[in-house]
Amino acid sequence: MKLLTSKKFEERRQKVSIILPLLKEMYPAAKCSLDYRNPLQLLMATILSAQCTDERVNKVTPELFKKYRTAQALAAANQDELEKEIQSTGFFRNKAKSLRGMAAAIVEQHQGQVPQTMKELTHLPGVGRKTANVVLGNAFNIAEGVVVDTHVARVSARLGLTKETDPVKIEEDLVQVVPPQEWTLFSHLLIFHGREICQARRPKCSMCPLLPHCPAGQKYMKKGEAR
Repeated sequence: MKLLTSKKFEERRQKVSIILPLLKEMYPAAKCSLDYRNPLQLLMATILSAQCTDERVNKVTPELFKKYRTAQALAAANQDELEKEIQSTGFFRNKAKSLRGMAAAIVEQHQGQVPQTMKELTHLPGVGRKTANVVLGNAFNIAEGVVVDTHVARVSARLGLTKETDPVKIEEDLVQVVPPQEWTLFSHLLIFHGREICQARRPKCSMCPLLPHCPAGQKYMKKGEAR
């Protein structure tokens, strides 16, 4: 892991201590937007959420969860049928293959139960660090890291918490300045903020309580590039 200098660490840590309470006040209901009732369902939904909105995934998963209640059932799914069932989430062929492969590995290696470690999860087909962080943090309440999606990457960069563009390196920066007990919630807060105010094309900087602490927002305001 690339370690920040003590000065950068302290500056960013202090910023987090200021913006975190503000974000909590703005989004008291911040949580995982994917619907699920158990770890397997969350793992399935997170795999489907790649390059797809959570809203769309939530429309697809109810029938999927009814049909494939266990890892054994999902592992035995027909590839063509599964593709049709998840087609609207995009990249459905690869996602169907990942779902079946993930389920088969869980059956063969973990007695049909979703594992609870980063190493074991990321060894499952179709499961990367981001997906593993989602499952660990939300299904098992295990704070292993910070989920970095497009919203988290964008908002954390604008706030000056990272200069990296690679999700893994962004996460490395964030875990050094965000308290470990807040890692899971912090990602939810940035995701909510990215959807509501700090949008990609034209952020609503004029109504953002974080503006005094956001170097990018102040530049957007001066250039007239924000609402």
